[in-house]
Amino acid sequence: MSERFDLIVLGAGSGGLSVAQRAARLGARVALFEPDPLGGTCVNRGCVPKKAMWFAAQIADMHRLGREIGFDAEPLRLDWARFRTLRDQYIAGIRHRYATRLDLAGIRVIEASARLLSSDTVVTPEGMQASAPHIVIATGARPHRLDIPGFELGIVSDQIFELDAPPQRIAVVGGGYVAVEFAGVLSGLGCQVDLLVRENMLNDFDLELVEGLAVQMQAHGIRILRNTRIKAARGQPGRVTLEALDGAEHGVYDAVLWAVGRVPNSSGFGLEALGVECGERGHILVDAYQNTNVRGVYAVGDVTDRRALTPVAVAAGRALADRLIGGQADAKFDDSVIPSVVFAEPPLAAVGLTEQQARARYGDAVNVHTGRYTPLLWMVAGRAEQSVVKLVTVGEERKVVGIHVLGPGSDELLQGFAVAMQKGLYWRDLKATIAIHPTAAEELLLLH
Repeated sequence: MSERFDLIVLGAGSGGLSVAQRAARLGARVALFEPDPLGGTCVNRGCVPKKAMWFAAQIADMHRLGREIGFDAEPLRLDWARFRTLRDQYIAGIRHRYATRLDLAGIRVIEASARLLSSDTVVTPEGMQASAPHIVIATGARPHRLDIPGFELGIVSDQIFELDAPPQRIAVVGGGYVAVEFAGVLSGLGCQVDLLVRENMLNDFDLELVEGLAVQMQAHGIRILRNTRIKAARGQPGRVTLEALDGAEHGVYDAVLWAVGRVPNSSGFGLEALGVECGERGHILVDAYQNTNVRGVYAVGDVTDRRALTPVAVAAGRALADRLIGGQADAKFDDSVIPSVVFAEPPLAAVGLTEQQARARYGDAVNVHTGRYTPLLWMVAGRAEQSVVKLVTVGEERKVVGIHVLGPGSDELLQGFAVAMQKGLYWRDLKATIAIHPTAAEELLLLH
């Protein structure tokens, strides 16, 4: 016998939780299958613990800055074990609150994986069957592992939060979000960091600001090695040497962090037999409404080919529930304006098109306004690093299609500008707005 529901969700990460909770609030009977802790990557192995570490690194840097401007203080030393305990307690609290809310919502949580038997039925390894007219795949993604000798001598991002102490010298292999963020965090916490990049860092961000970030990372002591392709690792845990394709050797390192992309969790639970289409990298292909090519089967979050960001998964999940359960036939996630931040040192924030993307789309109709400045506190301390603000506009009316900010506070200031862009923002709107002085945000209003 198969237990019947209105909606089945596979995966209790950000996307799965959002669609399950919204559907339950709309009156659906929901089953949620998840063999791992609630919250998925973001809560347990991603955004939340990473941001906690970033805050710790920020405190360390502010302490160094304090000494530069005249505070008499001894160098800070992080009690790594205490910090890890506090961080893990906070995450455990999040999971507990999720469990409480799911229970109050009447959502049936099954602590097991599930395999699709058909487009409306799933089964657990223990033989429990459940069926529903709608099945949502929200199984997320995992770190990519290279098929090279010695890969096991390093760690992936899931494991970095298990470290008992910061390594003295670490190689971070990769050039994306994860690599750049952890290079900055670990450097801020006192590690000697080499960042080994195949070609360029952060390919999805504006090139001018990425180069500005690279300059500041190197000023903070991070060694960036470009055009470096690693073919093998050798040695033993705690003493690892990396071999590059060009014959160069790098190391010896106390630790190696492999941050070479992520792989969608789309295999091994029946999608292939059901005929659900996936891209060449394994991402489930969905349309604007999160439909797969199989009727009754949907997908949200990092398992799809959409932007791999928690708020994207949440918004897509809620819109899907509104359509399937709430009767809003046209409900879909608007992905035209997606703000994002790389929590580097300093943070890099962006919303809309890069200059390169805008020129490819609009050609000579593009206008670019760029400003550079040194934050006031840095100037007081005698630091010369520059922050960068950039507006990309289109047409005679100069509609804003891209905003890019590199510097302290950019992670917080961009949210309000993203709201304005969502509503339709023009150059004249920014010029007519009174600036708050002295702030980083005002630099966007003072551009020429």
